[in-house]
Amino acid sequence: MLQTARGIDSAMTSFQNTDAIGVNALSIALIGPEEQRRKAVATALAGSLSGMTREFSSYPELDEVPRLIEQNYDAIIVDLDANPEYALDLVESICGKSSATVMVYSAQGDPELMIRCMRAGAREFLTQPFSSGAIDEALVRASARRPAVHATKKTGGKLFVFLGAKGGSGVTTLACNFAILLARESGHKTLLIDLDLPLGDIALGLGITAPYSTGDALQNFSRLDSTFLSKLVVKYSSGLSVLTAPGKFTNVQASKDAVDKLLAVARQDFDYVVVDSGSRLDLTGTSLFEEDAMFYLVTQVGIPELRNSNRLISEFFTTDPTKLEIVVNRYSSSSLGVDEGQITKALTRPVQWRIPEDCATAQRTQNTATPLALNDSPISRVILQMARTACGLPAHSEKKKRFGLF
Repeated sequence: MLQTARGIDSAMTSFQNTDAIGVNALSIALIGPEEQRRKAVATALAGSLSGMTREFSSYPELDEVPRLIEQNYDAIIVDLDANPEYALDLVESICGKSSATVMVYSAQGDPELMIRCMRAGAREFLTQPFSSGAIDEALVRASARRPAVHATKKTGGKLFVFLGAKGGSGVTTLACNFAILLARESGHKTLLIDLDLPLGDIALGLGITAPYSTGDALQNFSRLDSTFLSKLVVKYSSGLSVLTAPGKFTNVQASKDAVDKLLAVARQDFDYVVVDSGSRLDLTGTSLFEEDAMFYLVTQVGIPELRNSNRLISEFFTTDPTKLEIVVNRYSSSSLGVDEGQITKALTRPVQWRIPEDCATAQRTQNTATPLALNDSPISRVILQMARTACGLPAHSEKKKRFGLF
């Protein structure tokens, strides 16, 4: 019990002068039923960057968690080994109700156990005996995270959404290559998010394997912040970060609140956020469709695609035409005998971008998982112009084409 736990150490350790590294005194709750291990942590904290530390010699009951949270601790450190299953339940309960940084400590460095702790909400996994500086580094991160809890950061990152008029229009290919070139040409932090759930193909298109996914972000959105998001994304070439769809079929229930939280956190940390939304229309009620997002409606020169595009434009893009650019993929001037005037009439507006039909290049990149953006081709040149226009750069001179990673 919180009030009767034996061995509670209410004496607060003196706080070291840490102004030079920007860390303020942290109030810490140390929960450890096993006294020897708990005292080892307390000793490490006493010689570290911590401020006030209070020890609890037993796990609190889950219904006592609100009382623990009321103490407004900056960090809560939990012994994992005394009762791992209960400790994980306790961590999850605390993280679901509090913005405090939760850490766990254990003598076991089991990767599977680490993943379970992360999914429960723990921010730090400390392995005993502690390596030099491990406690200090964890507390520095906790201190840096603390201001974000109390201050709302203005949304700043620009949002680009790729939406398909029909399945198979090439949304993922265009979104991936656009994001790569946007990151490279602008030199700014760029994130690519796969929201084409549950079968998104961004990881396949880029040839990457990711341990975490959009599903992890959406299912744990209540504790999603900059630090958590940074652990989910994969770093890719040219400075691009990627949040892929799950590698296995997962029935992810993406609520409006979950999607909104993911986009808000992403736009706090990245200058540009590119979203592959596939052909999903269940996202229309989310902030994905907010006023300052730029949409690229990807279609082809076919009757079903043009009809669907017309319906989407009429339904969602009549109030502000400037937020939509139409991309005709696999374009050929002789496609199905449909001329430019007929395409414009069907879409009710001109086409901004025409991605030329180049089956050989497209097939080669798919078979090798090598993005189009990394090589010169008629397709990549158009996507390059799209990316440069999106970040406010002038049209790329044909005499100064730059392709490849560097």
